[in-house]
Amino acid sequence: MRLTDAAQTVSYADRALRLARKLNYGKGVAIAYRIKGLGEHYLGNDQKAIINYLQARSYYHNQLHNTLGEINVINNIGALYLDIDYDKSLQYFNEAMNLYQSEKLSNKALLATIYLNLGNVYQRKLNFSKSLVNYDACNKLVKETGDKVMLTTVLQNMGVVYTAVGNYEKAKSLLFEANKQAKALDLNQYVARTNLSLAEIFIAQSQFTDAEKWLKEGKAYASISKNEKLLDDYQTSFYELELKRKNFEQALHYLQGIYRKDSIQYRASSAAALNIYQVKFRQDELQQENEVIQAKQRYNRNITIAVVCLAVLLCVVVILLVGNVKRKAETNKRLTELNNEISVQKDNLDRINHHLEEIIDERTKDLQIKNKKLSEYSSYLSHQIRGPIATLKGLMNLEKEGLVNQSECIAMMVKCVGEIDDKIMDMSDMLHNPERAGL
Repeated sequence: MRLTDAAQTVSYADRALRLARKLNYGKGVAIAYRIKGLGEHYLGNDQKAIINYLQARSYYHNQLHNTLGEINVINNIGALYLDIDYDKSLQYFNEAMNLYQSEKLSNKALLATIYLNLGNVYQRKLNFSKSLVNYDACNKLVKETGDKVMLTTVLQNMGVVYTAVGNYEKAKSLLFEANKQAKALDLNQYVARTNLSLAEIFIAQSQFTDAEKWLKEGKAYASISKNEKLLDDYQTSFYELELKRKNFEQALHYLQGIYRKDSIQYRASSAAALNIYQVKFRQDELQQENEVIQAKQRYNRNITIAVVCLAVLLCVVVILLVGNVKRKAETNKRLTELNNEISVQKDNLDRINHHLEEIIDERTKDLQIKNKKLSEYSSYLSHQIRGPIATLKGLMNLEKEGLVNQSECIAMMVKCVGEIDDKIMDMSDMLHNPERAGL
């Protein structure tokens, strides 16, 4: 629709954009932005066009990673600068070609478009030889792909180049063919552009009637397409026609409408406006990226804090566990020492108990011996000692009664005392001499 009614293109693109967003269809969003930019460009609204192109490129590059789509958008942006900043336009077209070659793509239609755009910018820079080289390359690819719209475009542009170099017959042949193709395909803007180029040739050849015929027809097609820039170009061509006819009053009428603004300032302001929109769009992108980065940084900071806290807690737990292990190790060591000490003491006690048993046995034996000796002593005392003592008592009773003389009594008493003394000495030896078994 952009070639017949660009306003409808913008309308359809808006509807497509809403549907794509509703479906969360990223590729659809990118395509809708690009086609909307094309529609605005064909309507002459370059500032709106650049905004949509930049949105499309952002989707293709950042979200979809679609090189083919991005190259198409780069071509479209270069076309915006085609009439206001040739160097900037060439920069974009070269970027598209470099990207195409670096990715080793094999899309002939896209390559033909790049060659066509390079031919267009070299045409504006008046480098007609390079322009025709690129147009020829485009023409070969178009014949392979069978794209009639692209064929119409390249024929028209080649006709413009041959017009510029003064080869009017070759130019008219190409432009008539392009005009015929455009009318067959109902391409209003292309018809208007070829008519404009043909009118330029007829003006240069002073064929004013033919020039006026082509201008009037072309202006009607330009009005249908609603392209303000194209209508301005027709105003310029009408001015040139009337100036060549020396119809100065009519020429002045057209001139007043054309030069209300200085054309150089218009180009400069248009280029500056496009650059400003690009910078603004880039700033918006950077701001969004910064917001995303800040959100990530906040998230990472929170994660870091959480990790640090967790690490601190883990360190505390580890320290406590290590301390607990150390305390347990020390306790176990102490218990082991105590167990060893208890074992030693137990061994000592066992030895002491064993020794005590031996001592007790020895003491028991000794006591048994002594008890036996005491028993023998008691028996000996009762039998051996009491006999002499009883004799002494008897002698004493006899002496009291006068039954025995004193000297005989004393002698017998001395004998009894001696026996008692011998018995006592024998008992003492028996008690103090362990070698003796008894009395």
